[in-house]
Amino acid sequence: MLTGITRGVSPCLGDCELSFLPRREIDVRKATRQHQAYEQCITKLGVQIVSLPSEPEFPDAVFVEDPAVVVDEVAVITPMGTEVRGQEAKSLATALSPFRPLKFMSYPARLEGGDIMRVDRTLYVGGSRRTNHAGMDQLAEILLPYGYQVCPVDVKGCLHLKTGCSYLGRNTLLVNQSWVDTAPLKGFDVIDIPTTEPWAANALVIQDVILLPTGFPQTRAILEDRGFHVQTIDVSELMKAEAGLTCMSIIFDSFESTISRTSFTNSGEMA
Repeated sequence: MLTGITRGVSPCLGDCELSFLPRREIDVRKATRQHQAYEQCITKLGVQIVSLPSEPEFPDAVFVEDPAVVVDEVAVITPMGTEVRGQEAKSLATALSPFRPLKFMSYPARLEGGDIMRVDRTLYVGGSRRTNHAGMDQLAEILLPYGYQVCPVDVKGCLHLKTGCSYLGRNTLLVNQSWVDTAPLKGFDVIDIPTTEPWAANALVIQDVILLPTGFPQTRAILEDRGFHVQTIDVSELMKAEAGLTCMSIIFDSFESTISRTSFTNSGEMA
């Protein structure tokens, strides 16, 4: 059974960290509605939601993917690429603890979940502004006993590896090659996104459905021509904060049949 951890939108989302986009005014109410629609969408696709409350003091906390890497055997809590986001991990670790044993990385390592693209037992890790080689090394050391290997991938011009590269299944990648070095990705079938839609490479795959943000019709047409089942969802307000579809949830197999939709209080306790 698939479980997805999400977190509500902070009222101070407009103060988010930005690296590659100019700051624009964000309508937080609209962003909240879009995030709720996102949760409803992935629920309809078979994901049972664990809903964390918003963190009013942490603008970027809605992007729950970044403080953790979850594989089948363990959840790794990571040191964030920006220190101001470091406190986001506490309640996330509490939420993950019923599902996985926890392991904790430490500085000088820096690593964010948006830089992790998993394909079977290989984790492709983006070397970005948010993830360094010490982070890759610590992750590899933690996951080695479980049979995973870590493969570095250079990233430039975008926030995370998955900003510019997504695994779609069927040995296929959706890639913006101007942002991601595809040399370590040989052997995959690569679908290049149109140059007019540079932000379209971040896709969320659930079961046999590929979720894309609205506004990328050429990319959608390419994928559908290749036989993929595509749905679109409007997250335009959240994208002003450099959001991607993958970063707003952590989706994993809970290996349970009794977990229902769960909510947490602001203290991190189960409600």
